[in-house]
Amino acid sequence: MQITGMKYGQKILQLAGFPIPTILCNNAYSEDIDALIKKRGRVVVKPVFYGGVGKKGKAGLIKIVDNVPDALEARRQLFFAKHKFHGHSVVANGATFEEFIPSDYEVYFNISVSTQSRMVSFTLSIDGGIDIEELPPDRIVMKSFDPLTGLKTYHIIDALAELNAPSEIISPLARYLPALWELYNDYGFDVMEINPIRMSKVGKRYVPYACDFKAMLDQDNPQTKRLNLPDDVFESSLSEFEMEVNALRTYQGQSDVAVINPKGTITPFMFGGGANSAATEILSDRTTISTDFGGNPPFEKMYNIAEIVYKYWIKNSNVILVIGGKANNTDIFVTLKAIVDALRDYISEHGKQDIYVVIGRGGPNLIKGMAYAHDMLNNLKIPHRFFGYDSSMVDVIQYAVDVDDWMKARQ
Repeated sequence: MQITGMKYGQKILQLAGFPIPTILCNNAYSEDIDALIKKRGRVVVKPVFYGGVGKKGKAGLIKIVDNVPDALEARRQLFFAKHKFHGHSVVANGATFEEFIPSDYEVYFNISVSTQSRMVSFTLSIDGGIDIEELPPDRIVMKSFDPLTGLKTYHIIDALAELNAPSEIISPLARYLPALWELYNDYGFDVMEINPIRMSKVGKRYVPYACDFKAMLDQDNPQTKRLNLPDDVFESSLSEFEMEVNALRTYQGQSDVAVINPKGTITPFMFGGGANSAATEILSDRTTISTDFGGNPPFEKMYNIAEIVYKYWIKNSNVILVIGGKANNTDIFVTLKAIVDALRDYISEHGKQDIYVVIGRGGPNLIKGMAYAHDMLNNLKIPHRFFGYDSSMVDVIQYAVDVDDWMKARQ
């Protein structure tokens, strides 16, 4: 499950004691909006989307106004705003009025699992407020840390020193950012991102304010229930595919799916939040779906999920991608056997498919699983390429993109 924006982000960040702007929901009274405008001279009006929806600013869906009539008009325009993101259209369900935070600096911060090291890591940049992918490598620092000891003040100080950050923002960031690790670790998050953190002067000191929030939660993890989020966080316009997969939801093995592009040409089986983030970002509109099937799913569940995936997406796909980091407790043989057995049975019923299979995985029973998959795909006469745990996840995903291009050139 993904969350975007400060409507729900404010409640989550308050658990970590992280400074946030004042947020009013769409049913706010005019006098409350007027008071918020008078506080800073302006107010920010944003649409509320369910799920992980980004690039709202680039689409012109964030309004900054300085009077109540314009704020109310912005709410009217944004309440059911339509936005195209990752190849599919989404519709807003409400709007928020957010305190305008004046700032001299903007910061980007993310906690997730590194696709390179497979370790928990943080990403930090003092060029926040824009897509992190647009920044040159020397403007970004990514550091892994030991989850047993957690994210410490010195991690942040060292990263800011590498970025040649202004000295006046180092102490405030070193004070507040480590608390986000406790939040991430204790409440079932896979990814947590704040962009931008606006550094605003309060008296003589800078204070970091979280002005936008994005996160991915493991909905099957009981820890997420401790957030006490309202039921409407889980609401969305689900496709038939998403509803079928959700019907298989159990705690043993995740089954998080979202349709990205119904006309995509790469269909991925992603295992873990790091794989999900990397694959969804790199594949972009090529991917039919975004998924996370980690958590050691049993054979029957994984087979049923694969069966549903093939039913909806294999006809238009050039590549079936199985991607994940080095698992600790997921039986790779079981998951790979389920995926290829479901493919065998689909082909038995519907005929041979013109597809290419790419697998990048690591973990228990890896060799046994890949050997089984290799024999089965050879029998089905399906071309394939496997990568082990020592391969870069990003390189494996890029290989799938290259195969997709090659398949399209053949058609």
